[in-house]
Amino acid sequence: MPHAVRQGMLTTRALRAARPCSYALPSREFSALNRPLPNYPDHIPLTAIERGALAVGSAIGSLLNPRRGDLIAALGEATATPYFIYRLRDAMLSDPTGRRILRDRPRITSKTLSVEYLRSLPPNSVGRAYVGWLDREGVGPDTRETVRYIDDEECAYVMQRYRECHDFYHAVTGLPVMVEGEIALKAFEFANTMLPMTGLSMFAVMRLKPAERERFWKLHLPWAVRSGLAAKEVINVYWEEQLERDVGELRDELGIEKPADLREIRKMMRMQKKAEEEAKRKEGS
Repeated sequence: MPHAVRQGMLTTRALRAARPCSYALPSREFSALNRPLPNYPDHIPLTAIERGALAVGSAIGSLLNPRRGDLIAALGEATATPYFIYRLRDAMLSDPTGRRILRDRPRITSKTLSVEYLRSLPPNSVGRAYVGWLDREGVGPDTRETVRYIDDEECAYVMQRYRECHDFYHAVTGLPVMVEGEIALKAFEFANTMLPMTGLSMFAVMRLKPAERERFWKLHLPWAVRSGLAAKEVINVYWEEQLERDVGELRDELGIEKPADLREIRKMMRMQKKAEEEAKRKEGS
């Protein structure tokens, strides 16, 4: 064998011997015992089974007790993926104001909004209507749950933004926080945002009294569908820049029809019932 060939074979064998043996270890699948690292603070990654269980459990719990905000928040996050929260994020990306919100990442809290400043605004302003609604209902901007169960960090912010802006929707529409008003607003939000939780919340209509249920089907639901579909996507409103605007002017600009005054309706019904009872008492005496 020629010397050059023999030398080449020896060199090749030496390189093969020196080459470290590497084995591709199979990556372990995502499971409850092998959870990936969180994508943002407070993030809790869930398996598909865990997400389904969370959706079912929180749906049943929130139906039994509509005042459990933590269950409603969990239901919203469990049902928002894999499609709906991305659709809402894309709606923001397709809007100039929505893109600014995603870039700036503003938060609505007691630290970012001065309550005293809001109370100093004109009575018909957005900010004054907002803080007046908070005072009347006994709630505050810090009462919203933190997003935990949405994997994509940007989509998690979109859900947090929707959640923190919810009270502005109450303020602009004038719908109170009582069960009847909350269901009406959720119906509007479903038509406007398509988030499943807002639609599932309408099952709470079964908890209403017969008169309230009839009023919802005949009055509130038609308003919610009509306004929710016709209005601009409210997720794209930079509320921090609208505080001094006239609330009626902004409502018209967004294309939101003002709903019937639920508090006034309930007040009139109580007065009517009292008058009927008084009339029956007089007839019986």
